[in-house]
Amino acid sequence: MKKLDKLILKSFAGPFLLTFAIVEFILLTQYMLKYLDELVGKDLGYDVFAELLFYFSINMAPVALPLAVLLSALMTFGTLGEHHELTAIKTSGVALPRILRPVAFFVVALSIGAFFFNNYVVPKANLKAYSLLWDIRQKKPAMNFKEGAFYNGLPGYSIKINEKLNDGRSLRDIMIYDHSKGGNNTTVILADSGQMYTEYNDNYLILELFRGNTYVDQNNGGFQNSSEQFVREKFDATKIIFSLASFELGRTREELFSDNKMMKDIGQLTAVTDSLRRSGAREQRLYAPNVDPFYMYFKADTGQVKNGLPLTKTLPDTLHEKKALAPISADVLLAAANKARNVKSFTGSYRERVTTLSRDANNYEIEIWRKYTQSFAIMIMFLIGAPLGAIIKKGGLGVPVIISIMFFIVMYVLGILGEKWAREGLISVEMGMWGANAILLPIGMFFLYQAQNDSSLLEVDFWRKLMTRLKRSKI
Repeated sequence: MKKLDKLILKSFAGPFLLTFAIVEFILLTQYMLKYLDELVGKDLGYDVFAELLFYFSINMAPVALPLAVLLSALMTFGTLGEHHELTAIKTSGVALPRILRPVAFFVVALSIGAFFFNNYVVPKANLKAYSLLWDIRQKKPAMNFKEGAFYNGLPGYSIKINEKLNDGRSLRDIMIYDHSKGGNNTTVILADSGQMYTEYNDNYLILELFRGNTYVDQNNGGFQNSSEQFVREKFDATKIIFSLASFELGRTREELFSDNKMMKDIGQLTAVTDSLRRSGAREQRLYAPNVDPFYMYFKADTGQVKNGLPLTKTLPDTLHEKKALAPISADVLLAAANKARNVKSFTGSYRERVTTLSRDANNYEIEIWRKYTQSFAIMIMFLIGAPLGAIIKKGGLGVPVIISIMFFIVMYVLGILGEKWAREGLISVEMGMWGANAILLPIGMFFLYQAQNDSSLLEVDFWRKLMTRLKRSKI
C-alpha cells in the first residue's frame, strides 16, 4: 500500500469511528425512549439494561453506518481540502478518483460486511432483544409502599402503612386485608408497629408485626345475624411471609418469537413471502366458485323450480293471474335482496382477506430488500460525502454535520414513502425500496463530476459572482 493510501485511510478512520459512535448513541437513545415507561420502576438491574442496550445497538448498526460514512467522508475530505492537501496531491498529477480509491475499497468491503451482518447477526439480536423486552413488560413493578395508601402488588393482600421510619425497615400503624383465601376481606390485621425486610436472597418478604389484633369474618363476608360473626385474636408479635416469585424477571422461550419478520434471514423471509403469495393467488382463484351458490336465476321456458322458487312458462296476461303471482313476485324480490346482501358481505370479507395476505407478503418482501438497500446506501452516502467534502473544503463538525443531516433526512423520507407505497401495493416492492438509492445515486455522480473538475459550485464566491453577473445583465 502506498503512503498516500495510508495517509487517506488514517485520515478517514478516526472520523469514521467517532461519527459511528455518536450516531449509534443518538439513534439508540431515541429508540430506547419509546420503551422508557416500560423499563423504569421495575428494579431490573444493570445487567438487564446492559443486555438490552447491547442487542438494540446491533439493531441500530445498519441504520447508523450510512450516516456515519457520509459524515466521516465529508469531514475527511473537507479537512484535506481546507488544509490545501487535496490541491497539493492533485498538483502532483493524482486525479480525484485515485485519491478516493482507498476509502472507496474500504466502503465497498464495509457494505458487503454490513449485508452479511444485517442478514445473519441482526435477526438473532432482534430475537433476543424483543423476547427480553416482552419479559420486562410482563414483570411487575418493584414494590413501592407509600405512606397512607393501600398497596395491592402482593397477590391476595392489600397493605396500608401510615408511617415509614427513616431506617427503611421500621413501620407504624399497619392495616392488612387478607384476600388470599377468597371472600370479601375475610381477614383484617391491625398492628401498632412492625418491621419489613427480605430474606433468602431477596426471594421472600418478611413482615414482622407487633402489638396488634387479627379479625376473622366467620360468615365469609355474608350478611347473617350471628353473635359470633367476627373472631378477634390478639398478638404481641407475628410474622407474615410473602413470596416474591411474581416480581422476578421470568424468561420466555425465544422460539415463540421466531415467526416475526425481524427475526428471519433472507432465506426464511423468501419462503414465507412465497407461501403468502401462493395463498393470495389461491384465494383469488377460489372466489368465483365460492360466490356462485349465492346467485339464483330462472328459466322461464321450462317452468322448473330453481333454488326452491317456482318458475312460470309464460308471463301473466290477466289481472287475476297478476294478482295470483304478486305474492310470488314479492317473495322473489325479498329472496333476491337477501342474496344480494349476502354476496356483498361475502365479497367484502373475501376482499379483506386477500388484501391482508397481500399486505403481509409485501411486508416480508420489504424486509428482504431492506437488507440490500441499507448496505448499498453506505456506498451511496460515500459517493455523496467524499466529493462534496472536496468541493466545500470545510472540515470539523460544523458544515459537514448540517449537510449530512440534510441528506440523511432526504434518504429517510424517501425510504419511508417508498416503503409505505410498497406495503399498500401502490408500487412494486422493488421500486419502493430502491427508490431512495436510485434518486440519490445521480446526485452523488453529479458531485463526483463537479469535484473532479474543481467546481466551485458550493462556494460563496461562486454565488456572489453569479449574482453580480445577473445584476449586470439586467442593467
